[in-house]
Amino acid sequence: MAQHNELGKKGEQLAVDFLMKNNYDIVERNYRFDKAEVDIIAQKEGVLAIIEVKTRSTSDFGDPQDFVKPKQIQRLVKAVDEYVTVNDLDVEVRFDIIAIVKEGKGFNIEHLKNAFYHF
Repeated sequence: MAQHNELGKKGEQLAVDFLMKNNYDIVERNYRFDKAEVDIIAQKEGVLAIIEVKTRSTSDFGDPQDFVKPKQIQRLVKAVDEYVTVNDLDVEVRFDIIAIVKEGKGFNIEHLKNAFYHF
């Protein structure tokens, strides 16, 4: 597997561990609809948190969250709309980003709640 794919998988697992440690229930991982993939769907206190995980080996080229593009946001919103409809959910939905940057042997994890809004 390519090194960036391995880093991405590691980042997703770190994000899941981080969320669980912060009392989130992991509802779904890698949910796919149409051309979108939702990395993590988690729930806490009646809020469905849609989490895009961005992992980078360095922040030399910008912060990880800067790599979430409008087209990707549009696809995520469409996928989540489908997920909520199909599962007949009546919940508040929030879009978060978990930005992870490798630092030496460890990782810096930043949870950006309400990172972008859906229309």
